[in-house]
Amino acid sequence: MKKIQVLCVDDSALIRQLMTEIVNSHSDMEMVATAPDPLIARDLIKRHNPDVLTLDVEMPRMDGLDFLERLMRLRPMPVLMVSSLTSRGSEITLNALELGAVDFVTKPQIGLREGMMHYSDAIADKIRAASRAQIARHTPAAPPRRLVSPPMVGSEKIIAIGASTGGTEAIRQTLVPLPPTCPGLLITQHMPPGFTRSFADRLNKLCQISVKEAEDGERVMPGHAYIAPGDNHMELVRSGANYHIKLHDAPPVNRHRPSVDVLFHSVARTAGKNAVGVILTGMGNDGAAGLLAMRNAGAWTLAQSEKSCVVFGMPREAIAAGAACEVVCLEHVSQKMLNAVVGQAQRI
Repeated sequence: MKKIQVLCVDDSALIRQLMTEIVNSHSDMEMVATAPDPLIARDLIKRHNPDVLTLDVEMPRMDGLDFLERLMRLRPMPVLMVSSLTSRGSEITLNALELGAVDFVTKPQIGLREGMMHYSDAIADKIRAASRAQIARHTPAAPPRRLVSPPMVGSEKIIAIGASTGGTEAIRQTLVPLPPTCPGLLITQHMPPGFTRSFADRLNKLCQISVKEAEDGERVMPGHAYIAPGDNHMELVRSGANYHIKLHDAPPVNRHRPSVDVLFHSVARTAGKNAVGVILTGMGNDGAAGLLAMRNAGAWTLAQSEKSCVVFGMPREAIAAGAACEVVCLEHVSQKMLNAVVGQAQRI
């Protein structure tokens, strides 16, 4: 079986060495070359034609984002960003995901060698997912379409969304068209601490609805979307007639915290048939069991179609489990959610 060919671009000699050790320690992949900057990387890409590129976000001679933008426009390929756990690092990383990077890994702030080696398996999983990702040539985003406001729906309606690899862009495309009258949305996107607030703030500037990082105990309001904070599970609970958010740091589920399954199971218990569940692009199986629980509780459930996913892992597992009422292309997810909320979905 052909090994996944990886090329690492990073101005840090230590990071290049550690990434090489990590990649070569897994039998299904190999580091074919490393480069200290994008200018050298250009020649190495032509020479080795790698399956996956790992790219530092901040480098000399040419900024990582400038290089990524040119790469995705002229020679699209799977790119895994290597980011620092800083506010600047999170902003640049989110820009990179908008430009077409598949995913990112973070550099530990202390104990670089120990930290990187500790996440060796997780980094390898992201490289595997990137190697299978569907990569499109990057083009400027079209002006956002806006959906017509549905009839007023009661505050008991709720929408739950789960995503992983490729999910930041899928969530953006899903939320931007939504009208301010839509039900409250709870969203779990696999993302580390320090990134979810930047992600929510960015979406809030783009959307008609309000988007924020979720806080423990707050009431779920219509026209608002709540992003699970990195490293916290998020659940839906009821207090009297109202929905509220519960955050906690219980052990990871399916190796993730926040976990999509944790969110979906809580929505199944708390909202039942008043909920709509959506599982978007991502690797692994997190969310499949929870989406099935939602469907069994009477919720309408959607899974993103294979052709519109960056990585068709989580939706595939949900579909295989019989958890999805409908399989939908990403461009139609927003409308299908609203249709389900106002009872226009075709129950099957």
